[in-house]
Amino acid sequence: MDFNNSKPIYLQLVDYFYENILVRKWQEGERIPSVREVAVMVEVNPNTAIRAFNHLQELEVIYNKRGIGYFVAKNGYHKVLEIKRNEFKDVLLPDVFKKMRLLDVNFEEVKSLYDQHLNEKE
Repeated sequence: MDFNNSKPIYLQLVDYFYENILVRKWQEGERIPSVREVAVMVEVNPNTAIRAFNHLQELEVIYNKRGIGYFVAKNGYHKVLEIKRNEFKDVLLPDVFKKMRLLDVNFEEVKSLYDQHLNEKE
């Protein structure tokens, strides 16, 4: 996993979990990799992985079955979807709108690029 300096590593790890849940690699009720497995997989200190796991537990995205492991919570997918949509609307879009205004890019141009992007995915 490639980390950047703009965000704490544990939050980048949280985003990694979010992505795996959103693409349904990890389903609700399904066991996810352990703290140690994640730490080795993404090459981080286990304490950093624990911090990410604790954060996700606080948000009720995952839960721990003592002695068994961590699991994606019921409604974990929907919680992640809500978290990421709010982040998109509250954090990313205002910056995009500002850049659009500064660069004189209109919505039609963006829509055209978005449609092109969707066609490339097919």
